Amino acid sequence: MITYAAYFAFACYGAAMLMCLWKVAAADQIGDRILALDTMVINALALLVLYGLAFGTEIYFEVVLIIAMLGFVSTVAYARFLLRGNIIE
Repeated sequence: MITYAAYFAFACYGAAMLMCLWKVAAADQIGDRILALDTMVINALALLVLYGLAFGTEIYFEVVLIIAMLGFVSTVAYARFLLRGNIIE
């Protein structure tokens, strides 16, 4: 039963990634694109955690932590660049 739930979760998060990719490509405002990219990072994290759970490997959880930190920093840096024109003052 848990395998079917994992497959369903893979499909849901995969569909969410595709929808976010569509929003990145078709959004009118740049703020919407930043939010869609941040949501794509979160969906990628969820997919990696599911992959780690499905195959019983622990290395993916450490990878998720690193990608989460990079995703947060990149979102903040991109938003700051759009607001102020530079990242480092």
